Amino acid sequence: MIKAVTNILSTVGLHGLYCAVKGKALNSTSLFEVKRHDIKFPISLRIPSSDVSTYRQVFINQEYDFREETHPKVIVDAGANIGLASIYFANKYPKAKLIAIEPEEGNFELLKKNVAPYITIIPVQAALWSHNGEIDLVDPERGNWGFMTEEGNASENQLREVCHKVRAMTVDKIIDDYDLDKIDILKIDIEGAEKEVFSDTSSWIERVDALIIELHEFIKHGCNRSFYNGSNGFDSEWQQGENVYLSRGTYLTRRCT
Repeated sequence: MIKAVTNILSTVGLHGLYCAVKGKALNSTSLFEVKRHDIKFPISLRIPSSDVSTYRQVFINQEYDFREETHPKVIVDAGANIGLASIYFANKYPKAKLIAIEPEEGNFELLKKNVAPYITIIPVQAALWSHNGEIDLVDPERGNWGFMTEEGNASENQLREVCHKVRAMTVDKIIDDYDLDKIDILKIDIEGAEKEVFSDTSSWIERVDALIIELHEFIKHGCNRSFYNGSNGFDSEWQQGENVYLSRGTYLTRRCT
């Protein structure tokens, strides 16, 4: 409890802590606006919620801080949540085209609000998957950052509530739909769906220069094996925060510590 209070206080300040305590007492959330000197526009977070932890990972812990050989021109943020990683990249690389993909309706609405001032960010409500079509979004009750996608009626056996249907898209469809020559950085945080996405990467993996992925073996067995089987051809790998980084040549390198 003390650690949680300390984290909230150090992340969003006394006013944010007050909103969190009030929200817990009233069983409700409120929008809290965060301003930073290194970010062009204010960011809205839901408090209390996992938005605060996501914000801490991106902006306080700097989990997407790395060195690059050349500035990326195209970044795809799959599992964009409320847009925080996309906003981080948009401020770091103001000329890059960013495609922010998020399946869950509530997250996507806040994502659209947060990225609206950025003309370089394209919000897309969809889920990254192994084939195109429609898929179930389910809630395993892990917070706003923990929604999962499942095909068919898989959730019925797991007693998970289906929140809504969502469009499923493959990486190569994203490349085709947005007329991309390649993806410089593909960031993936999709709560276990990496098992399906990396089951067959033959049509797109060579068109990605760098991968940043959070693996979820602890919630779906086979994620790690699928990812590594489907991501051959990269020259370097390292771990930074919760993410695995893969890069061709020296396109991306570990940040200085």
